[in-house]
Amino acid sequence: MHLETERLRLRPFHADLSDVPAMSAVLGDPISMRFYPRPFDENAVTEWIRRWLRSYELDDLGLLAIEDRATGDLVGDAGPSVQEVEGERFVELGWHVRRDRQGRGIATEAGGACLEHLRIVRPDLERVISLIRPENVPSWRVARRLGFRPWRGTVHAGMAHVVWSTPPA
Repeated sequence: MHLETERLRLRPFHADLSDVPAMSAVLGDPISMRFYPRPFDENAVTEWIRRWLRSYELDDLGLLAIEDRATGDLVGDAGPSVQEVEGERFVELGWHVRRDRQGRGIATEAGGACLEHLRIVRPDLERVISLIRPENVPSWRVARRLGFRPWRGTVHAGMAHVVWSTPPA
Protein backbone atom coordinates (compact mmCIF):
# COMPACT_ATOMS: atom_id res chain seq x y z
CA MET A 1 0.00 0.00 0.00
CA HIS A 2 1.41 3.36 -1.08
CA LEU A 3 -0.60 6.52 -0.37
CA GLU A 4 0.04 10.18 -1.05
CA THR A 5 -1.49 13.33 0.34
CA GLU A 6 -0.70 16.96 -0.34
CA ARG A 7 2.28 16.89 2.06
CA LEU A 8 2.96 13.23 2.78
CA ARG A 9 3.93 9.93 1.22
CA LEU A 10 3.00 6.74 3.09
CA ARG A 11 4.87 3.61 2.12
CA PRO A 12 5.74 0.20 3.56
CA PHE A 13 8.85 0.05 5.69
CA HIS A 14 11.96 -1.04 3.81
CA ALA A 15 12.74 -4.75 4.19
CA ASP A 16 16.46 -3.93 4.50
CA LEU A 17 15.65 -2.17 7.81
CA SER A 18 17.16 1.10 6.58
CA ASP A 19 14.26 2.92 8.29
CA VAL A 20 15.50 1.93 11.77
CA PRO A 21 17.57 5.08 12.44
CA ALA A 22 14.78 7.48 11.45
CA MET A 23 12.13 5.50 13.35
CA SER A 24 14.42 5.40 16.39
CA ALA A 25 14.07 9.20 16.52
CA VAL A 26 10.29 8.71 16.69
CA LEU A 27 9.88 5.63 18.89
CA GLY A 28 12.94 6.27 21.05
CA ASP A 29 11.85 9.72 22.17
CA PRO A 30 10.92 9.60 25.88
CA ILE A 31 8.39 12.43 25.62
CA SER A 32 6.61 11.11 22.53
CA MET A 33 6.57 7.59 23.98
CA ARG A 34 5.39 8.57 27.47
CA PHE A 35 2.15 6.64 26.95
CA TYR A 36 4.08 3.41 26.35
CA PRO A 37 5.84 1.43 29.07
CA ARG A 38 9.17 2.87 27.85
CA PRO A 39 10.78 4.41 24.77
CA PHE A 40 12.08 1.91 22.24
CA ASP A 41 15.78 1.18 21.94
CA GLU A 42 17.23 0.35 18.52
CA ASN A 43 16.53 -3.38 18.95
CA ALA A 44 12.90 -2.68 19.79
CA VAL A 45 12.58 -0.39 16.76
CA THR A 46 14.06 -3.12 14.56
CA GLU A 47 11.50 -5.60 15.92
CA TRP A 48 8.74 -3.01 15.46
CA ILE A 49 9.57 -2.69 11.77
CA ARG A 50 9.90 -6.47 11.36
CA ARG A 51 6.44 -6.82 12.94
CA TRP A 52 4.97 -4.60 10.22
CA LEU A 53 6.88 -6.37 7.47
CA ARG A 54 5.28 -9.66 8.64
CA SER A 55 1.89 -7.98 8.95
CA TYR A 56 2.01 -6.82 5.33
CA GLU A 57 2.39 -10.48 4.32
CA LEU A 58 -0.13 -11.98 6.76
CA ASP A 59 -2.92 -9.40 6.87
CA ASP A 60 -2.14 -7.11 3.92
CA LEU A 61 -2.19 -4.35 6.57
CA GLY A 62 0.37 -2.67 8.77
CA LEU A 63 1.77 0.66 9.85
CA LEU A 64 3.42 2.58 7.02
CA ALA A 65 6.37 4.94 7.08
CA ILE A 66 5.33 8.59 6.75
CA GLU A 67 7.64 10.65 4.56
CA ASP A 68 7.52 14.40 4.12
CA ARG A 69 7.09 14.83 0.34
CA ALA A 70 9.03 18.10 0.31
CA THR A 71 12.13 16.79 2.10
CA GLY A 72 11.91 12.99 1.88
CA ASP A 73 12.39 12.82 5.67
CA LEU A 74 10.76 9.90 7.48
CA VAL A 75 8.70 11.64 10.19
CA GLY A 76 6.63 8.82 11.68
CA ASP A 77 4.29 5.97 10.94
CA ALA A 78 0.57 5.51 10.52
CA GLY A 79 -1.77 2.89 9.22
CA PRO A 80 -4.15 0.03 9.82
CA SER A 81 -3.33 -3.20 11.60
CA VAL A 82 -5.22 -6.10 13.09
CA GLN A 83 -5.58 -5.89 16.87
CA GLU A 84 -7.37 -8.16 19.27
CA VAL A 85 -9.58 -6.53 21.91
CA GLU A 86 -11.20 -8.81 24.47
CA GLY A 87 -11.09 -11.77 22.09
CA GLU A 88 -12.44 -9.87 19.07
CA ARG A 89 -10.33 -8.93 16.05
CA PHE A 90 -10.59 -5.38 14.76
CA VAL A 91 -8.77 -3.22 12.27
CA GLU A 92 -7.03 -0.52 14.27
CA LEU A 93 -5.66 2.75 12.95
CA GLY A 94 -2.50 3.89 14.70
CA TRP A 95 0.03 6.70 14.34
CA HIS A 96 3.31 8.07 15.72
CA VAL A 97 4.92 11.34 14.66
CA ARG A 98 8.41 12.61 15.43
CA ARG A 99 8.18 15.13 18.26
CA ASP A 100 9.56 18.09 16.30
CA ARG A 101 6.81 17.54 13.70
CA GLN A 102 3.88 17.04 16.10
CA GLY A 103 1.05 19.56 16.19
CA ARG A 104 1.15 20.17 12.43
CA GLY A 105 -1.67 17.84 11.36
CA ILE A 106 0.61 15.07 10.10
CA ALA A 107 -1.10 12.27 12.06
CA THR A 108 -4.52 13.54 11.01
CA GLU A 109 -3.51 13.83 7.34
CA ALA A 110 -1.86 10.39 7.28
CA GLY A 111 -4.67 8.78 9.26
CA GLY A 112 -7.30 10.32 6.98
CA ALA A 113 -5.56 8.92 3.91
CA CYS A 114 -5.44 5.48 5.52
CA LEU A 115 -9.13 5.60 6.48
CA GLU A 116 -10.11 6.66 2.98
CA HIS A 117 -8.06 3.80 1.52
CA LEU A 118 -9.60 1.30 3.97
CA ARG A 119 -13.12 2.35 3.00
CA ILE A 120 -12.28 1.53 -0.62
CA VAL A 121 -10.40 -1.75 -0.18
CA ARG A 122 -12.32 -3.05 2.86
CA PRO A 123 -15.92 -1.82 2.49
CA ASP A 124 -16.99 -4.79 4.64
CA LEU A 125 -15.47 -3.32 7.81
CA GLU A 126 -18.17 -2.52 10.32
CA ARG A 127 -15.87 -0.19 12.23
CA VAL A 128 -12.25 0.86 12.59
CA ILE A 129 -10.86 1.35 16.07
CA SER A 130 -7.97 3.15 17.69
CA LEU A 131 -6.60 2.06 21.06
CA ILE A 132 -5.61 5.18 23.00
CA ARG A 133 -4.44 5.53 26.59
CA PRO A 134 -6.87 7.63 28.68
CA GLU A 135 -4.23 10.29 29.37
CA ASN A 136 -3.08 10.60 25.74
CA VAL A 137 -5.01 13.77 24.93
CA PRO A 138 -3.01 14.60 21.76
CA SER A 139 -4.09 11.29 20.21
CA TRP A 140 -7.67 11.92 21.33
CA ARG A 141 -7.59 15.10 19.27
CA VAL A 142 -6.37 13.23 16.20
CA ALA A 143 -9.01 10.54 16.67
CA ARG A 144 -11.79 13.13 16.98
CA ARG A 145 -10.63 14.92 13.81
CA LEU A 146 -10.76 11.57 12.00
CA GLY A 147 -14.35 10.95 13.10
CA PHE A 148 -13.63 8.46 15.90
CA ARG A 149 -15.59 8.56 19.15
CA PRO A 150 -14.92 6.85 22.48
CA TRP A 151 -16.62 3.47 22.40
CA ARG A 152 -15.53 1.48 25.43
CA GLY A 153 -12.68 0.86 27.81
CA THR A 154 -10.33 -2.11 27.82
CA VAL A 155 -7.00 -3.32 29.09
CA HIS A 156 -4.51 -3.81 26.27
CA ALA A 157 -0.87 -4.83 26.76
CA GLY A 158 -1.48 -4.63 30.52
CA MET A 159 -2.55 -0.97 30.42
CA ALA A 160 -5.91 0.81 30.46
CA HIS A 161 -6.98 2.04 27.04
CA VAL A 162 -10.05 3.72 25.56
CA VAL A 163 -11.24 2.01 22.40
CA TRP A 164 -12.11 4.77 19.98
CA SER A 165 -14.29 3.77 17.03
CA THR A 166 -15.58 5.05 13.76
CA PRO A 167 -19.38 4.83 13.62
CA PRO A 168 -20.63 1.36 12.61
CA ALA A 169 -21.09 1.06 8.86
